[in-house]
Order: sequence, then structure tokens, then C-alpha cells
Amino acid sequence: MRVEKADRLKKLPPYLFAEIDKAKRRAQESGRDIIDLGVGDPDQPTPRHIIEKLYEAASDPANHHYALDFGMPGLREAIVRWYEKRFAVRLDPDRECLPLLGSKEGLAHLPLGLVSPRDVVLIPEPCYPPYRSATIFAEGTPHYLPLLEENGFLPRFNKITSRVLSRAKLLFLNYPNNPTAATADEKFFAGAVKFARRHNILLAQDAAYSEITFGNYRPPSILQVAGARDLTVEFYSLSKTYNMTGWRIGWACGNQDIIAALSPVKSNIDSGVFQAIQVAAIEALNTGPEHLKNLNNLYQQRRDILCQGLNDLGWKVNKPKATFYVWVRLPRGHSDSIKFARYLLDKADVIVTPGIGFGPSGEGYIRFALTVPKERLQEAIARIKRVV
Repeated sequence: MRVEKADRLKKLPPYLFAEIDKAKRRAQESGRDIIDLGVGDPDQPTPRHIIEKLYEAASDPANHHYALDFGMPGLREAIVRWYEKRFAVRLDPDRECLPLLGSKEGLAHLPLGLVSPRDVVLIPEPCYPPYRSATIFAEGTPHYLPLLEENGFLPRFNKITSRVLSRAKLLFLNYPNNPTAATADEKFFAGAVKFARRHNILLAQDAAYSEITFGNYRPPSILQVAGARDLTVEFYSLSKTYNMTGWRIGWACGNQDIIAALSPVKSNIDSGVFQAIQVAAIEALNTGPEHLKNLNNLYQQRRDILCQGLNDLGWKVNKPKATFYVWVRLPRGHSDSIKFARYLLDKADVIVTPGIGFGPSGEGYIRFALTVPKERLQEAIARIKRVV
């Protein structure tokens, strides 16, 4: 019997990171030494005290049952304490905070709770691919807002037509940004909130990289803007901050009505986060500042090595203020990011992410992830120098 895929799947492009992983595995199976600067998966281990807390909690039979869909009260309270300490914004742990199986899960499920067929979702691009796929799964209509270098990779809301705005229901934002590593200040967030309020649009700000920063830079929260909580929810993740990508733990916080729309989607699809992981997440949120200081110093050293190395090759690369990505325009003579990424893999055994995979405005760029030791970054630069 022939299995016909659902129409919604036919609308999706191949998932970028899965395709990169397939290419990596094929190359490794042939015995090649691959340097993977593609997928942003931290190479550093989860801090030991968090692992020990997980072991302790996993050994307690009380944590072996279904978790509460809304998360442990202790975790929600720890999130609220962390948020207030970090941003001076006080949240209601019972109505304005929802633990997630990683922020990706929440971002992907949000349109199912808010978007009806034919509703428009505004998606700045290049973007994290789940914004697009989640909209398609919810039968919404994606409308893309190009992020251009000359505008600091910020969307221009004044370019959106009234016809699109009349159907717009939700706007995704993501700062610090993946893939461009661009940042946004509180003035931009205030303008976004004003725009969304004027057109009766809900806001979802993805802040997964808010703590991976360099120098004295500290990104704001959109919920620091006056009135933002009336229409905004913000997503956070422990994946990058505490090297916990495989643990799948994060949260959404902000507008209680948006949280109330996301919560029943989750309760009908999953049964909550394993309680032992929630206990470990509390431990993570109580971690002192030394961990993050050391982690960011490590990424800053890698950033400087990569950016200097590429600039020495004649590429024009700016040092990002946040995230562990470097977004780079293709060198002179190259314009196709997929062909260039394939060339680096085939000739230099280096994996980078082609910009077009994040959206049309990503064409002409590639993304490097700083998730390998500095010696491997230096080797990657030497290999690129030999073939480009």
C-alpha cells in the first residue's frame, strides 16, 4: 500500500539541520575528519552539580510518575526568581509561566493555540526554521519580513501592507538572533510592542541566546517594555546557557492569555517534563555567575579566533555581541550558499550552514557555530585557506 503524506508536510522544505547531519554522517562513514561548524550544539558538558541533582532526583520514585502539565510549582517559582533577578520583571508563577520540553517545543506548539486557517503569521527571515513549519502545521499563512544587513538585521514593520496586517495574528521575534547574531535594544522592542498593539497582533519573542553574550553586553527582555505583557510571551531555554540541549527544558513567560492558549495544546500532546529534569532545572537556575562567565569567555576566545582568521583571508567579518554564531557574507566570487557549503564539505571537510536554509534573505551568507575547540577552529581556517 502506498502511503501518501499529508498536504501540510508537502509544504515544508527539508529540515535544514537534519539534512546537514545526514551529510556529516555520510562523510564520517567514509573515514573523513570532519570539523562541524554547522549545528549549534554546545561541546561543553552540563555542569557537574546539575548532573548530580538529576541523579539524585531520578533515584526518587516520587519522580517516576507523569509530571504535571503545568510544571512543578518549585520550578515555576525558580523561573520567576531568576527572571526578576535578571530583568527586574516580576511574573505570576501560576499564570504567567509555563515550563516546556525545550523552547523549540513551545515555539512550535504556540501557533496551534493561537492561529486559525488563513491567519497570517509575521516571520522575520532568515530565521530559526520552526517558526515557519509551526505556522504551516497550524494552517496559518507565513508572511516573511526580510532581515537585511543594512538595517542591522531588524525587521521593517512599515514595509508590511495593510492587506497583510488585516489578517496578521502573530509576530515572531528572535533577539539575540539566530542565525545572524544581531541584537535588539529596548527601543526596538518598544517599537515592536507599539506596532503590535496598533494592529492587534500578538508577539512571541524567542530569547534562547539571551545569556550567551560578550564584553559588557546584556540583552534586555521585551517584557521590560511598558505594556508588553498585554500582548507578548517570551521563550527561554536552558539548552545553551547550561549546555543542556539534550535535556529538553525551557519555558514560556508573559501574557497569561497566551500562556493559557499554549497550555491546553501541550496537555493534549505531551505529559509534561520528566520531574527529575525539572528538579535539575531548578538547580541550574540557582547556579552562580561563575559558570556563565567562564562559558562566555570560552566562546569569546573562539569568536575572536574565527573572526580574525576569516578577516585575514580577506573576508569581511564583524564580531557578534551575542550568541555563539558568526554570520558571514560569502567571499567574493561566490553567491550560492548551498554550493559554497557543499564545496567546503567536499574539499575542506568543514561543515557550515548555508544561509538560504534560514530563508530567502539568507542567500549569500553562511553561518559558523563556535561549538568546537579553538584548535579545531584554527584547523578549519587553515583548511578553508587552502581551498577558497
